[in-house]
Parts: sequence; C-alpha cells; structure tokens
Amino acid sequence: MTSLASPVTLAATASLIGDVARANILCALTGGRALSAGELAFHACVSAQTTSGHLAKLVDAGLIVGIKQGRHRYFRLAGPRVAEILETLMGAADLGPARHRPVGPRDEALRRARSCYDHMAGRFAVDLAELLEARGMVVLSDEGGSITDLGMAFFDRLGLALGEAAGRRRPPCRCCLDWSERRYHIGGRLGAALFAHAEGEAWVVRVKESRALRVTRKGEEAVAGGLFACVAVDAPVPRPEGIRTSA
Repeated sequence: MTSLASPVTLAATASLIGDVARANILCALTGGRALSAGELAFHACVSAQTTSGHLAKLVDAGLIVGIKQGRHRYFRLAGPRVAEILETLMGAADLGPARHRPVGPRDEALRRARSCYDHMAGRFAVDLAELLEARGMVVLSDEGGSITDLGMAFFDRLGLALGEAAGRRRPPCRCCLDWSERRYHIGGRLGAALFAHAEGEAWVVRVKESRALRVTRKGEEAVAGGLFACVAVDAPVPRPEGIRTSA
C-alpha cells in the first residue's frame, strides 16, 4: 500500500517542479522521448553545468531516470504518472490570469495535437475519445474510464494490445482532462495503444524538437469516422452490464 505523501514531501516536490529551468526539462520529456543532457540544456535555456545539477535533483526526486547507452546518457520521465501530473499542473496553470502574450504557431500546434508521454492529447485526441464514446466503445466520466464489451472486441480486431502484459500496473482506460480543451482524452493502456496505432497508420507525425504532433489527412479522416471503416462492427449503445474494465 502506498503511503500518503506528507505536506513536507509535497512542498519539496512542488519546489523542484517550480523552478523554470527544471519545468522546461520536464515539459520537454513529457513528449515521451529520452533526451541527452545537451538537448535538455537547450530546452532549459541554461548552461550544461547548470543542467547537470538540475538533472541530478530530478533523478533523486524520482521524477526522471537516467539511461546509459555506451558513452552516452539519456534521460526520460520516470513513468506515465509523472506525465499525467505535469499535464494536470499545466491545466491548473492555464486557469490563472490571462497573460498579455499572443498565441503563436507553436501554441496552436500543441493545442491541436501533442504527445503526453505515451498517449495523445489536444483537440485530435479529445475528438477521437468522443468518437469512441459516441460509438459505444468506451465510457468516460469523472469517476474514471471504462472499455465496453463492444469496445474490447473492436480494439482486438483493430490489433491493439490491451492485455495485462501491455502494462500490469496501468489502468486499461484512464480519463485525462485535457488542459487545453477542458474535455477528456484517453490515457492508460488504451491511450498508449491508440497512440502507437496512430503513428503506425500515419494519422499523426511527430514534430522535431517539440511535443506537437502533425495530424495528417488520414488522421483527420479517421476521427471523422473512418476509424470504423476497416473493421466491420455494429455499434449499439451498450447497457451498463456491458462494461468490461474500469480505471
């Protein structure tokens, strides 16, 4: 059983995230890729020596982990829970007073579609989640996310890996409140599987040195309903007893 963090521990972790350079590092890693110290220094806008100190603190706090490959060392988030916490904090920050700064192309690209560690976020992900819910594949609510029997059969035919081996400690379907859209996108094992499928089918393409994802015409067509064209499936609204798994 996990013990409840004390206010002191909470404050210590919050202070780590509260530093601008470390926040930049964590946001860069939210894209899901492992990055080198040099790449993270660029994102943090500080020197390599200063970045090294920040990375050591984040590793000690368990927020990131280091991966050594030969003579090189890379860093990534410690797991999807860290990404979800950061995404939630971004939503809280967006609730604050409006800043007098015009929205640029980079902001719009992130709001359109972005990676959130191993699943998708932004309007594209939210629209996809709403499509799946409308077709009776998932149930999304403040209480959590569920995959229906109909959804399990559909995702199996689509070739998505949702079994326990895909992530024993992760919920099969998690509701994530999208900070930019104020609606749900899908996390958990289903969210990760949908992201992998979207990349494999070229619905989205990663943008270099950014969390942003470029949505292709094929991706737009998938969200418009084409996702169901490749798999013959009836889509009645499931009864409550049709729910298979929940967060």
